[in-house]
Amino acid sequence: MSVRHFLSLMDCTPQELSGLVRRGIELKDLRKRGVPFEPLKSRVLGMIFEKASTRTRLSFEAGMIQLGGQAIFLSPRDTQLGRGEPISDSAIVMSRMLDAVMIRTFAHATLTEFAAHSSVPLINGLSDDLHPCQVLADMQTFQEHRGNIAGKTVAWIGDGNNMCNTYMEAAIQFDFQLRIACPQGYEPDAGLLARAADRVQLLRDPREAVAGAHLVSTDVWASMGQEDEAAARLELFRPYQVNPTLLDAAAEDVVFMHCLPAHRGEEISHDLLDDPRSLAWDQAENRLHVQKALLEFLMLPNSRP
Repeated sequence: MSVRHFLSLMDCTPQELSGLVRRGIELKDLRKRGVPFEPLKSRVLGMIFEKASTRTRLSFEAGMIQLGGQAIFLSPRDTQLGRGEPISDSAIVMSRMLDAVMIRTFAHATLTEFAAHSSVPLINGLSDDLHPCQVLADMQTFQEHRGNIAGKTVAWIGDGNNMCNTYMEAAIQFDFQLRIACPQGYEPDAGLLARAADRVQLLRDPREAVAGAHLVSTDVWASMGQEDEAAARLELFRPYQVNPTLLDAAAEDVVFMHCLPAHRGEEISHDLLDDPRSLAWDQAENRLHVQKALLEFLMLPNSRP
């Protein structure tokens, strides 16, 4: 069986993605009950971080250990990648020594070039374009608390960034309607927007976007690498803050998610993560469980859902 990569939600079928969510819930239950499950004994994951991380590193490293394997942390300053070795050469060498690789990077092209020369699975731990592992965890979280997201309405408030792009892919793959409220000039990827077609509605008014929504999500207004834009973005995005009053305009059973870290007082109000409608802590934990399902899926082809 040919090697499978996970650079985007579009790399799996809707059935496979739903299977990963179900498997994540199963693996979470095993861990809660203290049942050992170590199918990845002797397997090694290489983790390349060009961007700083808390949840991505913890979830992949802890996940590999819990599955019986090991994870090796690599930064550009610790490897020849930081000294100009071609990505293609690094991919060939690393895939002869590792069983899978996860990269958290700036340019999405780094992932596609690495994948083109890797003989082991490559996982997108985040790029400037997409953040598929996070949205997979979001889908697990919604499933646990509200059931199937198909046919529901999701509102994305704020910057049309990598999370917003991935939510557009999720709208296609998980069959829900997505409303995006963002300032002019900060829209998500035009190609993905066209591909999502009538599944996605682009708006300017946050209240219009959240009206009747079952899930409301947001992210920081200035991502890593955009620090020089932070002050200007702060003023422009202020009307897009998510707070309890905005959530009151959504469906009665609405849930709120944030991929974290959060800037309280900016994209969310100071009290929002304490609101009973917020699932941010469950969402963060589920990175561990659904990524364990993903690692099992990619490294043990016979386990694919």
